Amino acid sequence: MRLIKETSIKFMAQSRLGLYLSGAVIGAGIISLILAGGPLLSIDFKGGTLLAVHFSDPVDVNDIRSAMSVVSIDGQPFDFSKAEIKLFGSTRDISVRIPHMDEEPANFAQRIIAYLRESFPDKVPEVESDFILSIEKVGPKIGSELSNKAILAIISALGLILFYISIRFEFNFALSAIAALVHDVFVTVGIFSIMGYEISLPIIAAFLTIVGYSLNDTIVIFDRIRENIKSMKRLTYTQVVDHSINDSLSRTIITSVTTFIVVLILWLFGGEVINLFAFAMMVGVIVGTYSSIFVACPLVVRLHAGK
Repeated sequence: MRLIKETSIKFMAQSRLGLYLSGAVIGAGIISLILAGGPLLSIDFKGGTLLAVHFSDPVDVNDIRSAMSVVSIDGQPFDFSKAEIKLFGSTRDISVRIPHMDEEPANFAQRIIAYLRESFPDKVPEVESDFILSIEKVGPKIGSELSNKAILAIISALGLILFYISIRFEFNFALSAIAALVHDVFVTVGIFSIMGYEISLPIIAAFLTIVGYSLNDTIVIFDRIRENIKSMKRLTYTQVVDHSINDSLSRTIITSVTTFIVVLILWLFGGEVINLFAFAMMVGVIVGTYSSIFVACPLVVRLHAGK
């Protein structure tokens, strides 16, 4: 039993609308990236210090931020009010991300923790091990290496995909698939920039997952196109592509909806730690499904017409 009845939508006739929509979203993302001076990178890539502490009573992030604006270390004042300070897990757990400092004081992380203890003595557990949840520090060199490796991972994935699809189908299909994947990453990065979300290593993992998910939808449609070209010789190439998309539309929608429900639940109930990863996946599921139909397929038609 088919949950979605057979359709005969002329997707290629709407490809220009898809082009305008993609251009608008990517354009907005590029403007946001220019205004922000590039994507907002986490300490995984820029280097810095991440502290996670647990208070015995609920705390207000604004109170923490206010206290962090006047930190004194060795008689030297520091303003860390612009550091990333947020709740995670519960209203008693706080994470503080401080970017790398060229001249960082000795035992910097321990001094910040000591300062927080002094600033909120009534809300700090008596046992120090209960107060300190984690301390992470990433140097600028390590951050730079991680950044380079993340870029290399994405480029390598795209290169291998190009090689595989060129062999499995043909080069025009490979170029179209890569264009759709690049589109997905650009849109997701742009949305992250517009929303002011930072990009960390888990987000890079989400990007690679998005690439794989989007490619899966694209290959299913491409495979149907290849089959229908042999059996529908009386139809034009555009009609074959439209027919192929409609053939696989039921499967595409059901797969996308069920996947979206899972990542939506992760986003709603997974907690602060996995929140951005789940958000990236939600965007990726929507954009990946869209690009398989309105980016990859129209490009295949245009490349075929240009032969």
